[in-house]
Amino acid sequence: MSDFVFRINPNIVLGPYTISRLGQQVKEWGTRFMVIMDPFLNEAKLADKIMQSLIDRKIESFVFAELTEGTSTKTIERALALAREGHVHGIIAIGGAKALHVGKVVAALYNEVHDFYVFVDGALPTTNPLPCICIPTTYRAPLTFTSQVPVTDARNHQLKFMTVQNSVCKLLIADPNLMLTLTENQKATLAIEIIGMAVEAYLSQKANFFSDMFVEKGLEIMSYALDGSPSLEITTPEEVLLAEAGIMVSMAAASSTLGVDTLLSLSLYSRYHKSKSLVASILLPYALEDYCKYKAARLEKLAHFMRACPEDVTGEDAGKAIVEYVRQKIAMANLPTRLKDLGLTIEQLSLAVEDVNQTDLINSLPRSMTTDDLFDFVKLAY
Repeated sequence: MSDFVFRINPNIVLGPYTISRLGQQVKEWGTRFMVIMDPFLNEAKLADKIMQSLIDRKIESFVFAELTEGTSTKTIERALALAREGHVHGIIAIGGAKALHVGKVVAALYNEVHDFYVFVDGALPTTNPLPCICIPTTYRAPLTFTSQVPVTDARNHQLKFMTVQNSVCKLLIADPNLMLTLTENQKATLAIEIIGMAVEAYLSQKANFFSDMFVEKGLEIMSYALDGSPSLEITTPEEVLLAEAGIMVSMAAASSTLGVDTLLSLSLYSRYHKSKSLVASILLPYALEDYCKYKAARLEKLAHFMRACPEDVTGEDAGKAIVEYVRQKIAMANLPTRLKDLGLTIEQLSLAVEDVNQTDLINSLPRSMTTDDLFDFVKLAY
């Protein structure tokens, strides 16, 4: 058994209106910041409120919101150049995964002198990073807690995982009020994606007591948010429960590993800009059906934590209950159930499978999978 190493990095501040204290929170790291911001925050009229907190504390800042190409290396290069021109003391990344991932890489490579693509191709940073403050506007941010950052290599549109310093992200601020901007459809896909991440972490070959603890509690809280409680009066707002569950599951995923549906969703996003959450929600029922054959005892535990079935339902029947539970949630939200519904072809899926098979994370899936196994799995969901 390998050693278990526990680090609290980044520190976590979770609660309503925490974003209003952003200036106070970041001042210990400097007075000049680049803010990498998801453009939708302007549309939701939240950007000014966020920036006002910095102004009130006399912190200089400028915004980079050119994220239409997501986590493309072209986007990261542009942001990195602007950060260096601005001589910033740190990076504040606000938004979904693309803003957080771009922010982490910019902070990690700010002081490096080597060509940017040396690091895309696998070189490790050797200088001290800038501090990065991550503020997710969705319910999950698993890669905030790791040294791995998924990016799209603009030279070939392949998924790559860049390695950054463990110390790059200093603080994660989770303000549930920011998540009120999500549509019902977005909330549904994110909730299903979080369930998928929890299952991946729990069944991972790298699962441990720490990740198990966070998965179990995270799914219990998630069930209160989605389904209420038959015996408890739940007074905590839904968005707070979902934020708590999302952070717990994110920490579990970071201390174990990602699974096949998350890896494929990242690859399809890199190749074809398909929504990661939507792809993950489509793949999850098929992944669960596969897990039922190999991990029935573990799935039984999850089914009971999620209240997907009564306690007296056990074994493979409990696993099937989770599959049915997820499919019901997908149907209630009127989400697509097949990859072809997203306009993808079998040929495109084949390229995405090849990309996933080239990542190191392929070796930590709940069961060993060859390229042919992955492609057979994808075809089931097509």
